[in-house]
Amino acid sequence: MDHETPAPSRLDPAALQAALDGLHDAGMPGVFAEVGVGGDVWQGASGVADTETGRPVTPDMRHRVGSITKTFVAAAVLQQVEQGRIGLDAPIGEQLPDLVPGERGRRVTVRMLLNHTSGFAEYIPYAFPSIQGAPWDVSAQSLDDYRFRACDPAELIALGLAAPSPAEPGGTPGVYSNTNYLLLGRLLEKVTGAPAEEYVAEHVVAPAGLRHTAFPTGPHVEGPHARMYEGLWGTLEPPRDYSVYDMSWDMAGAGLVSTVADLNRFFGKLLAGEVVGAAALAEMRRTVPVVALDGSTIEYGLGLEKLTIPGCGTFWGNRGTVWGAGTMSFTREDGGRRMSAAINLMRWSKPDASGQPQPHPIDGAIKVLYQRALCG
Repeated sequence: MDHETPAPSRLDPAALQAALDGLHDAGMPGVFAEVGVGGDVWQGASGVADTETGRPVTPDMRHRVGSITKTFVAAAVLQQVEQGRIGLDAPIGEQLPDLVPGERGRRVTVRMLLNHTSGFAEYIPYAFPSIQGAPWDVSAQSLDDYRFRACDPAELIALGLAAPSPAEPGGTPGVYSNTNYLLLGRLLEKVTGAPAEEYVAEHVVAPAGLRHTAFPTGPHVEGPHARMYEGLWGTLEPPRDYSVYDMSWDMAGAGLVSTVADLNRFFGKLLAGEVVGAAALAEMRRTVPVVALDGSTIEYGLGLEKLTIPGCGTFWGNRGTVWGAGTMSFTREDGGRRMSAAINLMRWSKPDASGQPQPHPIDGAIKVLYQRALCG
């Protein structure tokens, strides 16, 4: 009897698994990912979710996705722009005069918050004072002290606005700041009458069909998940578990919990114009250079990062980190190739005498994962 030969997959499972194994071998406790090419989907994992018990990571685990949250919040803001309730180029002081009064409120627009050109300083070093200063002279004292602290976003915003401004409003390159997205969270609350997290859940997460994505309601991650280990630039040896943490210190900027499958689904729908309309999506993809928290310069739109890989194409998505957890999610411009991956160790590199992180095998292994997942 004749058997039809199946068409070859455009995915190379062995090469993808080898990339995950290489990242684990380089020192990452656990890594898991989903890669899709057209209708073909591969999921894989390597390493452990718990360094004490050896419990393995699995691809379906939920994970704190950090600043990927910003894309969800940006989409929610753009929905309100589409409805005429928020003006992209309107001064933020018109809507939030108590939080951003005076000249700054008149000069900084909603767009500047979305693409990090507001000039507002990052509040996080002031919320966690023990991490201020040179990377070799920090401690985890405030991380430990504030593990269960319930934070008021208005107080955190005030810390950022009181700090020295790193740039002029509207200037480029922009300077990445979580202060911007806490303000956007308050803006959503002002115009919708609902907490930002509730609005995003009902109008972005649910319509996209994301079944495992939610803002946490307490310090624990619900459902199967890995422990999340923080190295704090080599000051924590061994790295410390911060998987139980009150995320109110950056809920609107980095609070979401999701899965790699949900993230791929979300960015696919966003780029297909199913979360916001074509005009709003075009605004999201208007990029400016932005200096990221690690000092690198990225191309950033309205909650979206543009990643160009020579020979592979242009990808859109975002990256995120919180204490102990890192996530990356990118989808090719035409939607034809996508990758989301999660790791459970952050700030693994020790600084040199000048304060620059020293090269670490993990860095090279992550580049290999990007290349194989996004380029084949």
